[in-house]
Amino acid sequence: MTDIHSILTILERGGVVPVVRLPSLAQAVPLVRALLAGGITAIEPTMTSPGALEVLPTLLAEIDAFAAGEAVLGMGSVTSPEQAAAAIDAGAHFIVSPALDLPTVAYCVARGVPVMPGALTPTEMQMAWQAGASVVKVFPARLFGPSYFKDVLAPLPHLRLMPTGGVDLSNAADFVRAGAVAVGVGSALVDKKLIDAGDWAEITRRAAVYVQAVHEARGNK
Repeated sequence: MTDIHSILTILERGGVVPVVRLPSLAQAVPLVRALLAGGITAIEPTMTSPGALEVLPTLLAEIDAFAAGEAVLGMGSVTSPEQAAAAIDAGAHFIVSPALDLPTVAYCVARGVPVMPGALTPTEMQMAWQAGASVVKVFPARLFGPSYFKDVLAPLPHLRLMPTGGVDLSNAADFVRAGAVAVGVGSALVDKKLIDAGDWAEITRRAAVYVQAVHEARGNK
């Protein structure tokens, strides 16, 4: 899957991107299956999780939704072109970074892969967009909250923003109503205790609640 538009369309369909940052990815396959069963359409393992690069080919091989174009698999916490290259070569459909590293953005653009660099200020967001970002990850989103998105998008309506860091059920819908194209959700959804307990049904239930909240918010803008 190499078409940027198609990848972004799939990602935004669910509107919720689980950030999978865990000390072990041993349960990655059942975890991802549980998330997808709840309506999630994009998964973001992170480079900071041991074995993240190795788990990408496994997920792509064992979960049919990726090959069928029903979901996309990315890599988060990418901070250099070298890491981006390793992730893309391992099968990542999109790249996410916690910061604005222009060489990484340029590398992904050259490879034709959607890149979502982190930014916080309007200047950083505009720089990311001009450099070729497909979506700008606003991080940490908890710092200013949903109203900040509305303020930024008023003079910069062309930006496509995704909040990450502090997003949960109490504010996910508000971010979408304020203009976010999707939301990145970490431990509020990818709960280590539930994973350790193998409670996949509860993870699916939570995923469905997040997806429903985002979809309802889109209809109530």
